[in-house]
Amino acid sequence: MTLRIPNVLVVGGGAVGMLAARRLEKRLHRGEARVTVADLDSYMTYQPFLAEAAAGSVEPRHVVVFLRRVLPRCQILSGRISRVELASRTARFHPHEGPERVLEYDYLVFAPGSVSRTLPIPGLAEWGIGFKTLEEAIHLRNHVLAQLDLADSTTDERVRRRALTFVFVGGGYAGVEALAELEDMAADACRYFAHVSPSDMQWILVEASGKILPEIGVEMGKWTASQLRTRGIEVRTGTRLESAVDRHIMLSDGDAFDADTLVWTAGVKPNPLTAASDLPLDEHGRVKVDAGLLVDGTRFAFAAGDCAAVPDLTRPGRTTPPNAQHATRQAVRLADNLIATLRGEPRRPYRHRSAGSVASLGMYQGVANVYGHRMRGFPAWFLHRTYHLSKIPTMNKKARILMDWTLSLLFAREIVSLGAMQDPRQEFELAARTAHRPVPARSPAASGARE
Repeated sequence: MTLRIPNVLVVGGGAVGMLAARRLEKRLHRGEARVTVADLDSYMTYQPFLAEAAAGSVEPRHVVVFLRRVLPRCQILSGRISRVELASRTARFHPHEGPERVLEYDYLVFAPGSVSRTLPIPGLAEWGIGFKTLEEAIHLRNHVLAQLDLADSTTDERVRRRALTFVFVGGGYAGVEALAELEDMAADACRYFAHVSPSDMQWILVEASGKILPEIGVEMGKWTASQLRTRGIEVRTGTRLESAVDRHIMLSDGDAFDADTLVWTAGVKPNPLTAASDLPLDEHGRVKVDAGLLVDGTRFAFAAGDCAAVPDLTRPGRTTPPNAQHATRQAVRLADNLIATLRGEPRRPYRHRSAGSVASLGMYQGVANVYGHRMRGFPAWFLHRTYHLSKIPTMNKKARILMDWTLSLLFAREIVSLGAMQDPRQEFELAARTAHRPVPARSPAASGARE
């Protein structure tokens, strides 16, 4: 009699999903379980390097990991999961084209991650851009450089001023790192533009609370704000975005101006799939799990990462923050606990005391608070790079990123806007529309003048 092989469905190919599946591949015996990974993309993005990818310090393709390469024994499905059902142990899967499929599973790893948490601010949905994906990072780089091109080419002062105004909303890691890296890149790029200097640009960081980078401590947050201000960046704490209709920015402090660039990094929320499924949720919309990452009320479903309310055993009564430090460790514990469940062995609780935080503020500048030791400037920047280089998966990516950094020490940063990537068919459509247009006849007078 042939024993049925259990099916493990991993929902999400991000940091938690990919690392958990990789761990399962490594530790499961052959024939012990069949693992399927379903995600909208076929790659995992290492998000701590998004700001450097946007600034051109690293090649964007080097901060993503191709799932089919690192998970050769897993089945990879590219498409959208619209609902996960615990009661029937099924998931509804929609490939990019073709009919919907119903995926059956025996064990579930639920890790769809998070999306940008937006507010109903007029104009935000129409003109804002997030900073959560690699596509957004590439678009923002092209956009910022295109604004410098525009400012250098136009004679309209109003257009020029609007093009050189860059607004970032959200003073957490994503907002501060994105703004600092892109401002550093733009200031470096100004040498190639005859009519644009760093002092012409206006960079504004808007934060609703009274401080930036709260994870790194009040003192270091104040130092970071001071450091940004010395670079000409306006740091407006205790300020909210009220409106962005037609790119006209209105702030709660009464200031109003036009800006072509509005970046929204004011927090994240669980992926909408979390609410569309029948998993138990807490008051913040996150999946309820126990210390072993097992979904409440089940013996077969696990969840971790940004979408899960994971108890923080080092801080009783609180949950772990949604950052890469916890996500990578939770993925390993989740996979080990799933294997223990398969084998009838006891599960172990997830426990990790935060080592601290590091943030990059542009080339050779950073801030860090590690095990209570505060660092700033070059040491913090070097620690940021060293730590995340050690954490990005595969030796292939580590080597490529290290090579990018080495080359950046020897050669100038690439400053080119590939804006046509946003609409690659524009040139072809123009050619197609004008292909059969009749050529205007030349007048005899014009012909005679040429002769």
